Amino acid sequence: MTSTTDETRPGVEPLCVDMDGTLVQTDLLYEALFSLLKSSPSSLFALPAWLYGGKAALKHEIAARVEIDYTTLPYQQEFLEYLRNEKARGRELVLATAANATHANRVAEHLGLFDAVLASGPDVNLSGSRKLEAIRAQCPGGFSYAGNTSADVPIWEAAREIVAVNPSLAARGALHGFSRPIRTFTTEKRNGLRAFPTAIRLHQWVKNLLVFVPVITAHQLLAHGTLATAATAFVVFGLCTASVYLLNDLLDLREDRLHATKRLRPIAAGLLSIQHAVFYLFALLVLAFVGAWLLLPAGFLLVLLIYYLLTVAYSLALKRLALVDIITLAALYTLRIIAGGVATGIELSFWLLAFSMFLFTSLALAKRYTEIARLSGQQALSAPGRGYRVGDLAALMHFGVASAQTSVLILALYLNSEAVSALYTEPRWLWLLCPIVMYLTARIWLLAHRDELNDDPVLFVLRDRLSLLLGAAGLVLVWLGS
Repeated sequence: MTSTTDETRPGVEPLCVDMDGTLVQTDLLYEALFSLLKSSPSSLFALPAWLYGGKAALKHEIAARVEIDYTTLPYQQEFLEYLRNEKARGRELVLATAANATHANRVAEHLGLFDAVLASGPDVNLSGSRKLEAIRAQCPGGFSYAGNTSADVPIWEAAREIVAVNPSLAARGALHGFSRPIRTFTTEKRNGLRAFPTAIRLHQWVKNLLVFVPVITAHQLLAHGTLATAATAFVVFGLCTASVYLLNDLLDLREDRLHATKRLRPIAAGLLSIQHAVFYLFALLVLAFVGAWLLLPAGFLLVLLIYYLLTVAYSLALKRLALVDIITLAALYTLRIIAGGVATGIELSFWLLAFSMFLFTSLALAKRYTEIARLSGQQALSAPGRGYRVGDLAALMHFGVASAQTSVLILALYLNSEAVSALYTEPRWLWLLCPIVMYLTARIWLLAHRDELNDDPVLFVLRDRLSLLLGAAGLVLVWLGS
C-alpha cells in the first residue's frame, strides 16, 4: 500500500525503515501469535497447516484473526524522534518490513510518517533478497536503510547510508566492515541479565514461602531433613512460578500496556524480546519439573503439574470470569501449602486448608478491588480483560470482608478443637492470634478502601513493617503455646 504525503526533500535518498526490532522493540508476528493463542487456544492446532503453506501464509492467517493495539506498542522513541525530524525536513520515508501488511499498514497509519509501505502479503514473505528487490524498485535512485539484525546486512551493503537501531551482536560485528556512514541508535539493553530478574518477578518468590507453612504448623522445623526438603520445594516452585509469570506476560501484552504499572514490565516495554522470553519460559519449566522428579516425592510432582495447568487455564480463560478468577487465585495460594505438605510428608489438617482458602479469597478480592478502584479514578467503566465493572466495587468489598471474617471464625473453631490440645501445651496463648488476624485483614480492606493498597495485598503483607511485626508476634504466640 502506498500513500503520498508531503513533498520530499531533493538531493537526499529515501530512508527505508525496518519495523520489528528497529521501529518497535518487539516482533509483531510473535505478538500476534500469543494474542491468537489467548483469544482462540484451539487455533494452535491450525498452525501446522498454515505453516505448511509457507511463512507468508502463516503471517497472513494469524494477522487476519487478531487485533493488536498499535498505539501502545513499545516504539524506539529516540529513533522515532529522528524519523519525525527527517520527515519534517522533507525526506521520503519508506516502511520496509517482513511483517504482514496488516500490521505494517496499521503502524504506518498510526505514526503518519511513511510515504510508502513494503510488507509481506498472503503469498510473499518480504525478507532477505525479496525485501532488497522491493526497496530497489521503490527507490531506483538509491536509498538509506535502518535495521537491527544480521539479516539486514545484505540490504545495508546496497544502501548509501546505514542506520543501526539497537544492533544485535552479529550485526555489530558485520558493521565494522563497512566504510559508509553509520548512524547508530542505542536504548536500554534488551535481553540482558538486568531484565531477566524483573521479568521472572523474583520479588514474587516470597509467596512461595507458603510451602513452609505445614512444617511450621506441625512443629517440624528441627526434624531431620524436613527443612531441607521444604527449601528444595521452595526453589522448585519458584522456578515453576517464574515460568508462569513469563507466560502471563506474553499473553497479557495488550492489557499490560494499558496498565499504569504493568506497562513497565520487561516484555511489555520491549526490554526483553518475545523470543528470549519463550526460551526462558521453557527452560525454567523444564528445570522445575526435572527438579521435582529427581529431588522430591511423586506426589509433589503431581501437585506442581496441577498448579501449572490451573495457572495456564487462568491465563487463557479463567481470569476473564468474574469471581471464578478469585476462587482460582485462592486455590493457587492454597496449592503452595499443599505442595509443602506433600513434599515433607506432613498431613495437612482440614482447619489449615479451610483457613487458608478463605483468607486467600479475601486477599484475592482485595487485589481485584484495588485494580478496579484505580480504574474508576480514570473514568473507566470496566477492567480490560477482566469480568468486572466499576459498579462492582461495593460487592467485592462485602465479599472480601466476609471471607476475611470467616477465616477468623475458622481459626477460632480450630483453637477450640481437640487437635490443638494434642499439639500445644499452653493453647490459651493461641487465642491472641484471632485479634491479630482480624486486625490485619480489616486493615488491608481499610487501606484498599482508601486507595492506599498496592496491586498485590499478599506482597503488601510481606513488605509492610506493621504486618511483619504482627506476624512475628504470631510466631511468638505459637512458640509460647507449644
